[in-house]
Formats: sequence, C-alpha cells, structure tokens
Amino acid sequence: MTDAPDLATLLAGHGPLLLDFDGPVCSIFAGYPAPKVAEALRQVLRSERLDLGEIEDEPDPLEVLRWTDRRGQSRLTRAVEDALCAAELVAARSAEPTPYGREVIVAARQAGRPVAVVSNNSEAAVTAYLKAHRLAGHFALVVGRAYADPDRMKPSPEPLLRASAALRANPATCLLVGDTVTDVAAGISAGVPVLGYANKPRKVANLRRAGAAAVVTTMRDVAVTLLAEAESRR
Repeated sequence: MTDAPDLATLLAGHGPLLLDFDGPVCSIFAGYPAPKVAEALRQVLRSERLDLGEIEDEPDPLEVLRWTDRRGQSRLTRAVEDALCAAELVAARSAEPTPYGREVIVAARQAGRPVAVVSNNSEAAVTAYLKAHRLAGHFALVVGRAYADPDRMKPSPEPLLRASAALRANPATCLLVGDTVTDVAAGISAGVPVLGYANKPRKVANLRRAGAAAVVTTMRDVAVTLLAEAESRR
C-alpha cells in the first residue's frame, strides 16, 4: 500500500532529496549478514575479556558499537569502529541494490534536485558501493557515520543538519527517504520531513506511528513521480 495521493504533493513541496543508504539505496548486509558482522565485533571485545552478556545475541552491529561506547573507553570504541568500518567495506561488495533505488536517484537528478546519502554506515562503505554501481556522479554529498562517536548517529539530528547545511538548504525544504523509525525520529528532530519506505509490511504502521509524512512500499512510486516531474520541466 502506498500513500500515492500524498506522494506527489510531498515531493513537489521539497527540493534536496536525502536518502538513507541501507534500505532506500541497497541492502548492505545482503551478502555479509549483519548478525555475522555483530559477531565479528564481539570477537574484538572478547579479546579484552569483557562481559558481553547484554549483547551476546545482539544481531545489529550498530547496537554493538553503541554498547561499546557506553563503556566509556575510547580505545575500545575506536577498535570496534575500525572493525565495523572494515566489515562494511566487505559487505558493500556483496550489497544488493534496492529495486528502483537507482531509478529514484537518476530521476531526482533529472528533475534538478540535489541528492545526498545520510547514513549510519561508514562514508567509505557508502562511497565504495556508489562507485561500484556507477552512481557516485549523481550525488552531491555523502554523510556517513561520525567516527567512533555513535551518539552522533541517527536518531541524532546532527547528520541531517550537516547535510542540509552542506547543501545550503533549509532543513524544512529537504526530504529524507528512510526505512526505520530511527530515520523518522532524526528527521523530526532536525525539522526534515520524512518519506517512509516500508520494505517490509510490518514497517508501514511503525513508520506512520513514528510520524512519517507519507509511506511508500516500493521505490517505484517515488521514481515514477520524480520522472513525471522531470518530464514536466523539459
């Protein structure tokens, strides 16, 4: 299900398009699953003889990074961050493109919109994927995870504010496409409206409850709307 009537209005009312990476652009952990990456990070921590009870079964590597940072030892946070950056570069090589993600990116550029990635993944991994898929030239900006500083990841508004400032745009004139309630929370905090991308049925209600301005279940709808906008400008 897609909020089609709201989508054209929402897109027409905003300029720069900010895309979360893992979800709207690709599935970065499709070939190197996130739980395996999380386990690789725990191996780093086990070498320090830490009690990992709270995160022993944690499948999300970003949560392992956050947990490590809460220990208050910057050396450990940097070690886990370095391991995560390395794993993400490996994962980027086997990431699966999101259906119609490429079409959205190309159509947005044809419509004259600046396009940026704002991600909790490392900038190096995002850039490697975009280059490998010949998409880098379509992006004005990539804002990745702040090094060894997980408090600055979304849901912090900081990455979105950094992107809008770099694009010299008022945050309210930008539109973020994100697939998590974390993206929506970051958008609300930054004053950036969020178009929810529900790539799983259960996400529709979650994204709406979180405050997404509209929700789509396929990026095709976004691509079609942007292509119509590009055509109207010719």
